[in-house]
Amino acid sequence: MPKNKPPVPRKNKVSSEDDEDAMVQQLCDLANRLAELQRAGAAVETEIQGALQKAIRKCLQRKQDDILYESLESCKYADIDAYRVLKDVMDETSAVSLIRPEQGAPCEINAFVIPVFARTVGGLHADQCCTDQEAFDSLRASIQQAGLESPDAQVVLIHYAYHLDEIDGITYSHLSEMIRDAYTSMTDKKSISAPAIDRSLGGWPDNPFQPGDEAVELRFLLGFALKAADDAFYSVPDGDAAMDAYFAERAARFRQWTETAAPLLKRLLAPAADGAQVDIHFLYQDLFHGGKERGIAEYFMLQMMSTLNLALDGSGCTPAATRAVIGPVTMRDELFLRVNVYRDGDDTPIASVEKPLALERDPEMEIEDVCDALATIGIVRLGLAEGFDEAGLPLNTQAVNAD
Repeated sequence: MPKNKPPVPRKNKVSSEDDEDAMVQQLCDLANRLAELQRAGAAVETEIQGALQKAIRKCLQRKQDDILYESLESCKYADIDAYRVLKDVMDETSAVSLIRPEQGAPCEINAFVIPVFARTVGGLHADQCCTDQEAFDSLRASIQQAGLESPDAQVVLIHYAYHLDEIDGITYSHLSEMIRDAYTSMTDKKSISAPAIDRSLGGWPDNPFQPGDEAVELRFLLGFALKAADDAFYSVPDGDAAMDAYFAERAARFRQWTETAAPLLKRLLAPAADGAQVDIHFLYQDLFHGGKERGIAEYFMLQMMSTLNLALDGSGCTPAATRAVIGPVTMRDELFLRVNVYRDGDDTPIASVEKPLALERDPEMEIEDVCDALATIGIVRLGLAEGFDEAGLPLNTQAVNAD
């Protein structure tokens, strides 16, 4: 009679929470390694970079945004260089997809945005947005006609102007899904469904402005470009001089395009308004995350300038009779740049405003941008503080040149 087999020990199942923690740690470790190489001036190891991209793509496919954002938070407080490396790779991996079809050459599809500021009287109204089909068709065609994208590419522009809340609500995995939607619609003539893109259209909040109010609002044009992976149009030349010339030409084409696009945007965003009451200002076209962050940074800068202008008007003090102190401050576990404006001979600020500090940008560049903005409203005597104490007084202020 055969003997009974001994019981097989049960394997300990790794919980999904443990899996997620391990993936977060893996992303942080890879980003830390790349940051260490950058600090040492060493060449980036393609094996490490490839492993990081592969791990991020896995999270995108599984819609594991919680892992992606948790790893960013972990790096933010542990190593700011690793945070910037990780964010750069996440941004590009989620906004650009390389497709290797079974038949045909490899192709690339990306999601881009163009931030748009609209200055109107009375604000924008959602029910008027993008009702002019002819203007929209002309706008979409103008992108390639002006040389912003390759003449051999396929370019799709969403027939909509996204509000900041909608754009900011698109997560990494949601954007990746939208790119797949766009690719299917651009390559499969039978496909009419784009659920991820449809889900991104959440609607504008109610217009908060009165009919006579002057309003400056941020909207985004969102599009997708599908092109051959080896399209020479997008090939950046080697050498600093050639590279600078390449991007200077692109910037010149974009500036030229804005002259054509501005009247079309007026027809699309404010068709019922007097043309003289609408002013359109574009920021440079960029991949999704870079364009979004550029738009948000400019939006907060405009808010800061508006607040300071109102405070100056209310105080009866001219900008020439003031000085400003700029310094970092932490509020709600987030970093901000604070700007205090003082009347000559008075240490009580007549205005104090905070602007979020974008960690992915060089802090010195952030400060330079604020100094430039203050100079445009006439405040040129500036000081840079190390921070502010609990009473709001600046610490260790050094004079800076507004130029």
